Amino acid sequence: MIKYSLFILTGILLAACGSNPSENYIPKPKGYPRFDLPMPSYKLLDPTHPYQFEYNKIARILPDTFARSEPDWIFINYPAYKASVQLTYKPVRNDMKRLRAMLDDSYKLAARHKIKASMFEQRKIRLKSGLEASLIDLSGEVPSQVQFITTDSTTHFLRGALYFNTATENDSLQPVIQYIRKDILHLLNTLKWRK
Repeated sequence: MIKYSLFILTGILLAACGSNPSENYIPKPKGYPRFDLPMPSYKLLDPTHPYQFEYNKIARILPDTFARSEPDWIFINYPAYKASVQLTYKPVRNDMKRLRAMLDDSYKLAARHKIKASMFEQRKIRLKSGLEASLIDLSGEVPSQVQFITTDSTTHFLRGALYFNTATENDSLQPVIQYIRKDILHLLNTLKWRK
């Protein structure tokens, strides 16, 4: 009986070790997703808001539909990358107290990411218009990797934040983050306030 069992077991093992390549498949580790990033080409935002700028032609302008959104809040949506730059605009109304409150709120929103951020770098950049913007770069598993704030101090205030609607980790999204960051810099350098 033992010989018979060994004979059957040997036959099963030999049959399982066939030379069919599909049977010898070894799963491969997950790799980075591939992103086809076209050369940016820009167009001017329709003059329906108190601001105007150039944005990448591969993006779509969508209204912000959150319950607390205001009329001039929009998304610059990149459907191919499941990414959006959310723009929130507020009038300053020549009220320094109001401006200080908006700046404080913006910096508090950015600072919330410090808990998960492996890097939080804020710098002032001078725009082609002569105005300044505060550009915040974050890395690590944070919900927003690039943010900015700019104002003319008397009339206009604009805040932007890049978000992804995907579970892909940020290190894998790095090429897209850098691509959209360049678009954000282009936006800032072409930004004009409308009267």
